Amino acid sequence: MGSKKSLLRYQRVLLKLSGEAFAGEQKFGIEQRRLGWISDQLRAAMALKAELAIVVGGGNFFRGGREGWGLSDRVNVDYLGMLGTIMNAVALQEALSQREIEARVLSAIEVPNICEPYIRPRALAHLRKGRIVILAAGTGNPFFTTDTAAALRALELQAQALFKATRVKGVYDCDPEKNPKAKFFPELSYNKALGKDLKVIDAAALSLCREQNLPILVFDLFTEGNLKRALRGEQVGTLIK
Repeated sequence: MGSKKSLLRYQRVLLKLSGEAFAGEQKFGIEQRRLGWISDQLRAAMALKAELAIVVGGGNFFRGGREGWGLSDRVNVDYLGMLGTIMNAVALQEALSQREIEARVLSAIEVPNICEPYIRPRALAHLRKGRIVILAAGTGNPFFTTDTAAALRALELQAQALFKATRVKGVYDCDPEKNPKAKFFPELSYNKALGKDLKVIDAAALSLCREQNLPILVFDLFTEGNLKRALRGEQVGTLIK
């Protein structure tokens, strides 16, 4: 007899969520309606018996890699960005808990009163027990983006694909929100994505995925049911492989 697992093309995935995904229309902080939407999509995915790890960004609180709040030291700015990711991760864990979905926050920098440290065997154990693993603080190092952290953690946790959530259909040759004639790419090779410098995911993350042959799916998370469709292997977004 078949099971729900047999319906999935991707059994274990790493989902990258930007900090902006939590902010919604308010642009800063966490919009509760948006947080609820994300949590509902994750709950639906877990009903399919998927194994989900999530890397969260922190740009809704503080954008690492840029000067801000009068700070010019890139290292300090990046660490502030990491703290933003921890806030998003804990908020997401709480929203999932309210929906009776078990989740654990694992951080690359130690904040023991709030979350567990990122230890690979521990993260794998949580996944095997059916818990969502929320990964905060990027790689724990300045100068690395959360895209790069997502690629690294996807490989460490033996994910079958890296899912990059966006607010548009997928990858275009230019910004579709500014140019209605932007060309959509249903599929791209790693080399073409790098060569076109499409900015959809940073070059370091793309290169790492290319080296390890890890497929990247860029898709609109904010269309109802898209995450489930993606897990099933249906045509959603842009597949980079």
